[in-house]
Amino acid sequence: MKRVIPVLVLSVAGLIPVWRYEPSIGTTTSTTTTTEAVSTPTPTATSSSSSSGSSAAPSTSSKKVVQGTAINTSKGTVQVQVTFEGDKISSVSMLQQPDHPQTTAAVPVLIEETLKAQSSKIDTVSGATITSDAYVQSLQSAIDAKGA
Repeated sequence: MKRVIPVLVLSVAGLIPVWRYEPSIGTTTSTTTTTEAVSTPTPTATSSSSSSGSSAAPSTSSKKVVQGTAINTSKGTVQVQVTFEGDKISSVSMLQQPDHPQTTAAVPVLIEETLKAQSSKIDTVSGATITSDAYVQSLQSAIDAKGA
């Protein structure tokens, strides 16, 4: 009888953390092994000309902003917006990205590599492979849409 009370008290004390456990918000658990699913929206493009009054050729002075396709991944949606000046990629910004620490750290690296390479042929960032692959797909769709 002396052991029953401590056993019950310790059992309840051990179960309290289990009862109070709350899963983290903003993450999802998926039982599928698919790392990414591509959505089907068509990339959109907008064009604006600079009004600096210069007599440069339109292909070098015009800015064209193109949105890439939104790519759904197990971490969240990834979508880029690319600004072209002529045939060069002048800037890349993320329209949608997963709220994840590895993604937050990887995005500046991916953008820097894109500006260096001037194409979607860049390396993935270790620890953010899923996001990196989705970034490359969205970037490539924006590049393709610019040419169309």
